[in-house]
Amino acid sequence: MKLTSDSETLAENKVLILYVLNNINKPITSDALYNLITSSIELNYFYFQQFLLDLIDVKYIVRYKKDTQDVYEITEAGKNTLDLTLDILPGIKKLKIDTNFKNNMDIIENQESIVAEYTPKSEQEYEIDCKIIENSETIFEIKTLAYSREQAQKIVDNWKRNASKIYPEIINIITNSKQED
Repeated sequence: MKLTSDSETLAENKVLILYVLNNINKPITSDALYNLITSSIELNYFYFQQFLLDLIDVKYIVRYKKDTQDVYEITEAGKNTLDLTLDILPGIKKLKIDTNFKNNMDIIENQESIVAEYTPKSEQEYEIDCKIIENSETIFEIKTLAYSREQAQKIVDNWKRNASKIYPEIINIITNSKQED
């Protein structure tokens, strides 16, 4: 697909993004939205990013920070535009999105529910932030420091793999009223 060659394809893809955002009906990251769309149709990542920027410029989508990530949400103007333009979206694309939507949303929500990242503070110090998010709310968060990039990466990877085991252990430890001598 050439970005400048087919205005009908450009319009279809923008309407498709609005359609998916409208169905999600909650804030979503750019990567999660892209994964959701490309699970059903083929779309170049760079074109997708340009479509998002175009939709933000005309105020059909809003982008804002939630926790540490940029998220996207459809606006009222976007919903009105979607109502007027939904008929240019081919039925087969809509059917593919609708068919895969529920399963893919479950996968995306599970991926987004466990978040871990590190940020360099200096050459030998990295701040690590590990979270569990449910229904767009941070229910648990722990921050710590690592003193090498390797250690920071190890902590992030371990949290992503084992948060469902680590979290209950931490809660158990901090709620345990037993005092040890």
